[in-house]
Formats: sequence, structure tokens, C-alpha cells
Amino acid sequence: MCSTQADGLSRSADNIDGREILPTNVKPLHYNLTLEPNFDNFTYDGTVVIDLQVNEETNFISLNSNEIEIHSAAISSQGSVIEAQPDISLNKDIQVVTISFSRAIPAGSDTQLTLVFTGILNENMAGFYRSSYKMEDGKTEYLAATQMEATDARRAFPCFDEPSLKARFTLTLIADKSMTCLGNMDVASESDFRGKKAVKFNTSPLMSTYLIAFVVGHLNFIESNSFHIPIRVYATPEQDIEHGRFSLELAAKTLDFYEKAFDSQFPLPKMDMVAIPDFEGAMENWGLITYQSIYLLLDEKTISASRKQIIAETVQHELAHQWFGNLVTMDFWDGLWLNEGFATWMSWYSFNVFYPEWKVWENYVVDNLQDAFSLDSLRSSHPIEVPVKRTDEINQIFDAISYCKGSSVLRMISKYLGEDVLLQGVQNYIKTHAYGNTKTSDLWAALANTSGKPVKSVMETWTKNVGFPVISVTEDKDSSTIHVKQNRFLQTNDVRPDEDTVIYPVMLALRTTQGVEELMLAEREGSFKVPDLDFFKLNADHSGLYRTSYSPERLALLGKAAKLGKLTVEDRAGMIADAGALAASGHQRTSSILELLQNMDSETEFVVWSQILNVLETLHTGWIFENGETKEALKCFQRKLVSDKAHELGWQFSDGDDHVRQQFKALLFGSAGIAKDATIVQAAKYMFGSSAIHPNIRDDVFRIVLKHGGAKEYDLVLDRFRNSPSSEERFSALGSLGAAEDPALIRRTLDLTISTEVKSQDITEPLSCLQKHAAGIEASWSWVKSNWDSLVKRLPPSLDKLGRLVQMTTSSFCTEEQMKDVEGFFSSIDAKDFDRSLEQSLDAIRVKIHWLHRDREDVATWLSKNKYLKAT
Repeated sequence: MCSTQADGLSRSADNIDGREILPTNVKPLHYNLTLEPNFDNFTYDGTVVIDLQVNEETNFISLNSNEIEIHSAAISSQGSVIEAQPDISLNKDIQVVTISFSRAIPAGSDTQLTLVFTGILNENMAGFYRSSYKMEDGKTEYLAATQMEATDARRAFPCFDEPSLKARFTLTLIADKSMTCLGNMDVASESDFRGKKAVKFNTSPLMSTYLIAFVVGHLNFIESNSFHIPIRVYATPEQDIEHGRFSLELAAKTLDFYEKAFDSQFPLPKMDMVAIPDFEGAMENWGLITYQSIYLLLDEKTISASRKQIIAETVQHELAHQWFGNLVTMDFWDGLWLNEGFATWMSWYSFNVFYPEWKVWENYVVDNLQDAFSLDSLRSSHPIEVPVKRTDEINQIFDAISYCKGSSVLRMISKYLGEDVLLQGVQNYIKTHAYGNTKTSDLWAALANTSGKPVKSVMETWTKNVGFPVISVTEDKDSSTIHVKQNRFLQTNDVRPDEDTVIYPVMLALRTTQGVEELMLAEREGSFKVPDLDFFKLNADHSGLYRTSYSPERLALLGKAAKLGKLTVEDRAGMIADAGALAASGHQRTSSILELLQNMDSETEFVVWSQILNVLETLHTGWIFENGETKEALKCFQRKLVSDKAHELGWQFSDGDDHVRQQFKALLFGSAGIAKDATIVQAAKYMFGSSAIHPNIRDDVFRIVLKHGGAKEYDLVLDRFRNSPSSEERFSALGSLGAAEDPALIRRTLDLTISTEVKSQDITEPLSCLQKHAAGIEASWSWVKSNWDSLVKRLPPSLDKLGRLVQMTTSSFCTEEQMKDVEGFFSSIDAKDFDRSLEQSLDAIRVKIHWLHRDREDVATWLSKNKYLKAT
């Protein structure tokens, strides 16, 4: 039978759960793609010849296309033209073009589809787009770059834009002779073409369309030959290419390390990394990784310790993808975590090997783990393996669940199996599935075969279900026994019975005076003997994905145990994180966490202090619209807690300060300064006036000065954004402007945000700082409502940036009236492209409404009892 279709979507048995996927009548085998960008009118001409495998007799071919004008199509089979002018129809809603023929193509035939088309070098950082930069003489120059993930290869050329439809690619770029042309592969040949050059690249291995990449523009580069293939870092001429040296050398070490860890040689002939002026984050394109400049380039003289760590993590994350994601790829986007969760975990793993003095696994507990908990404790969260059906759903799952919870599950597995066993299983997984596509079950099978443990039955519960449990602990002193019970944890603490049906296999990791005992809670509740009830703690080192709820008395005892050195850094940081989250959700009184924090003033470790201040910041955000007296009392408490330690450490930096100590000094300086420590505020003003600001505290100095200053200080910070020779300082200045609380200055920040001075990727930077104070929160939301149409135009809803902006400018609200205002505004707006982000934001508001309703008086009473209200 000849295949028929109505709308270009699959109706086959392979269409799982109603996914919007292409029909399976044909499969791409090879793309021969030629593109010629035009920087005068920002378009490009293209031709693609696609070799097809015809799976069944058919008279149509459907493939993806978005914002592409197809001029002609021709189909040939077994060397003869079937039809030179077939019927072409486009369904814009599902981004599918269907080409229909008057006679059928037989199954199994050698078939080629040739399409001639024109595209737009858009400004949206999606597909094949243009990026601009200014030279020293003020002239604006352009380059063309790509960003295909998740579903934007179809914006660059008509293609079968699904991760499982892997094919080989032969790319040719036509450009001015002075321009550099880059692709996934190395150059096969270069020839003259009508006064330009045609650069043809060698054919790629089998790969998914979202990993195709090409760049055309004026670029400089540096190269390393310390790996067995050449590695290069590219940047535009106005940037100092030597600022790519750190990333270049790190990439060479990392590729060598990953080859050994995965027992798999990097399969491509080169590795290029490119700093793109208009880009967001980084993208792991095979052999051609693209970066926002601040994630690749650094000046050792002006870089902060925290920013250097971010760059190192980003480079290692993208390089891990070359195997996990590129060589072995998830079969569809509901398996995104296989890419992102593993690349995240692997980057921290290699981090720890390269920089053990950075103590990154300690930091993991207050970083990735807490980010995962924060989102997954909302009702609007989603499973790690989240079903996605429509294109507009895919971008919304690039979030803390796929990255942070995914990596946290892998960290938990590494504790369960052992790191060496986990990596051995990964080696087997890669060998089995190289150049193919997988599901999560394939990973579980590889790990189970290697370890001999029931990995699937233990781990599948964690990836297929939304949320995580809280473990409630009660004690029986007579029998020296603890009783534990698991229930779903929600920040709103209003779990319905139908939401609490999942029983997780919980790794309890019981720490006692005798060490750590590995226990598993596989039922709703259970009892366990403890050698000595004077000291015990669950979730040793916090590798388990759960919160632990103790009695106030036990929590006080753990606080004392922390002071006596009985708990690891991870234990102490995780205990504080749990206590803070349990207070915010109503499992405990907020006064209990305030009492715990008050007794932590002798703490000596950066990571623990980082979590202490995270909890305090969460409390400040919940109380941000409360009366001034209470807010000042909370600032007074923070000041008393951190000032002595901040003064003790100081804010002068020397070569003797290691990486962690640098961050520790900066953390306490910023916290005490925001809490109005007079000495530090004065020091910040002095440093700002003398322009002698160390990079580690540059953000804090800017924000302290802006908070306490006026238009003069604002203009000086704005000038640094516009004119500083340091890209990091420009980025820091932009992100700090929102600290100014004067209404006129807030308006200036908002006007700047939507101006052409701020690139689309950076819009959220000043907005983020505005969310730190009530006036900024209210003003930015009013600005969003007033400028909604302009924002939609600049940040198209089909991309993910608008959803992030909505979430940022609404989630800081704390009252019923504010929530109704947000709901009312979006009631008449089609939010399908960011509905998940909007609901998560509303959930966050509900959390704070409930928290304030429960504990407003509890906090006021504690502050009064401890003399902080009077001290203000």
C-alpha cells in the first residue's frame, strides 16, 4: 500500500504517546548541504540534497522547516527524476513541510530529495543567525553562527529534525575570502567560487541534526597540539584571543581524561571552541562547541575565582557531551537528562580530579543538589523522564530537573555502585550504543550488567516520578531505635493523598559513632537500630535525594555535633539546607532554623557559610514585602551573624589565598555589606572611588555602592558597563545596576534592559538584581506588563527566553493580591510556550503566601526575644 497522510505527523505504531513526530515512510541517510550567507541583507541561499532510505512505498515526504522559503524541490529515484516540480505544502503550526508526488516511490529505492531555499540570518540566536560586535573604531561587524538545539536546525535548512533520525553530513560554506568558515568536521577542500571561496568539509559520522554547527566570520584563533588532534579557540577580532588560553589548555587535558574515563577515543579529527558575541550559555556541537564569550574567555588579571570556576565547569560540561549526547544520543527529548544530567555530573567529577583543592563535591551540596530540590518541591515540577509531545514543550524542560536532579541521581548511583563501577558501566554503554540512540533503560541495563545490582528497579522510581520524599525521624530511647517514614515533600506542605503514592528506594546512609552504615528504606516506613542515640545523622554527605525532618531537640544536638567536628562539611551544609526548606514549608517552625543559624557563628568552612547565607536570603525573599521594622531586624540578625567573621577574614586578597578562601572572603564581604555593616559599606565606597576593586568582590562593591548611592554612582557603574576593557567587568556592571532602589534609577535600568545596548542573552542580568528589593520587583513587573508586545517581539515565545523572563519577574511576589494580578494578566495571553515556567512561578508565590501566613508572628516573636527588633 502507498503511504498517505493528512498533516505531516506520524500516525504509525512508533508514535509514542501522541508525540508530534515525522512519518516513518522515509529515513535520511546523508545530507549534502551548501549555504551562502549574505551580510548585506542578512539572508542566505541554500541547497540541500538528502539521500533517503524509503521504508515503504510512498507518494510524499514530510520533513521539518521553519522560516525557510523553499524555492524548488526535485525527487529522483535510482538515478531518474520522478518529479521536478512536486506539490509543496507547509504546516506552520507543526513546522512541517510536505512534498507530494504524482507517482509513488518504491520501497527500498535509492532516492534523493533536492531542495533549493532561502533563509533569514535572524537576530534570535536560533538556527542560522547573525551576531554583531563593535570594533575599536565603533564600526559594527557581523558573523553568522548557529544554535540548533533543541528544534532549530529546521530554521537553518529543511531537515528531519528529530534526535533519532541520525545521518551523515557533508557541508559546504560559501563566503568572502577574508572570512573564516568552520563546521563540525575539518576542511576537505577550498576553491574559488564567483569571487568568493567555497569551503567543503569532510563528511561527518552519523549525528543528530541538533548537533550540526557552522560559523562564518572574521575570527582569530590560538591552537594547542598537546592532544592527538588539533584543538583551537576562536574569537572575534575585538576580543583578546589570548583570553582563550585557559580554556584551550583545559580542553586538551579534559579530552585526554575523558578518553581514558570512557575508554573511547574522540572520533572527530579536530575540536574547535568559538566565542560568539550573541549567544546564551554554551552548546556542545560535535567538534565545534559554541560559547557565550564570558563562558570561554578569561583574563587572569581581572577574573574572579567564582567566574573562573564557572568557565572551567562549562568547558568540561560541553566536552563530556562529545560522548554523552553526541556519540550516544537520547532517542527523543524525554531522555534529555541522559545528555544534560550526565554531562553535569561528569564535569564535577573531572573538576574534582583536576582541581581537588577547589573541593567541588562539598560545593555540590549547596549548588546542584539544592537547585534540584528547589524546583522539584513544587507541584508544577516534572519527572526527570518527562513526556514531551509538542515542539513548544521541549525548550521548557532545559531546567534544574534535567540538569541538576539528573546529575544528583547519577551522584546517588555513584555512591550506590561506586565511582569505578559506574564508569565501567558507562564504558560498556558507550561501546554498545556508539553512533546510536538510547533510552534511560539502556543505561540502567549497562550499569546492572556491570555491577550485578538491580539498578533499574532502584533508580527507575527516581527518574519516572515527579518529586522526592521527606524522611521524618522519631526516636525510641528504650530500644535505641529510630523510626523513619517517607512522604512526598512539597514546599506548600499540602500534599494530597493521590500525590503521595510513590514509595522511593531511599538510601539512608546512617552516620553514627561507628561510621556510616548503608541502609535502604524500600517501604513507607521502617525502624533501624542505632548504636548510640546520643549521635546519629541520616543521609551522610547528602548523596541521597531527600530531606530529613528531625525533632527540634535532635536538630539542636546535631548543631552541637557540628561544633564538635562529628559532621562532614557536606553533612553540615546539607543539614542547614534541609532545616531551612522544612521551615519554609511548615514542617518546622521558622524560629527553629533561626535558632540553628544563630548557633553556627563559629563555623569555619566556606561551603557551610554559603548555605547559611542561602537560607537567610530565602527568608529575606519571603519577607520582602513585610513592614520595614521586621526586615531591618532580619538584616540586623544577618549583620550580627556574619560581620565578625567577615572582618576576621578581611577583604584584601593575596597570592597566599587559595581558590576557596578567595570565595569565602568575597561571600562574607558581600553578605555583611548588604546587611549594612558600616565598616564594609565604607570600604566599598572607598574602593569604588579609587577604582581599586578586586575582581572577587567587584559585584558586591558595585551593589553596595548603588544601594547606598544615587545618580552619580549609577552613572559611574553604567559607564563601566559601556566602556570597560574587561568583558567580565562589563557583565558585572550590567548585572549590578538593578541594585539601585531609587525609582528614577530603576526606570533607567528597565529602559536600558530593553534597549539595543543590551544583547538579548543579557536581558535578565539587571532584572535579576531588581528582584532583590521590593521596589525593583514591583517596577519590573509593571514594566513587563507595559512592554509585553515589545518583549514578545524581541524574545519570541517559541524560544525559551521569554519564559525565563516571566518567571524571574513574577516569582518574587508574596501576596494573594500580587498572585491574582499575575494570573489576571496572563489569563488573556496564549502562554503555551511558557506555561510550565508560569505555573512554577505561581507555585513559588503560593509557597511564600503559606509561609508568611504560618510563621509571620513566629519570626517576629523570635526577633523580639533575641533583641533584634530593638537593635535596629
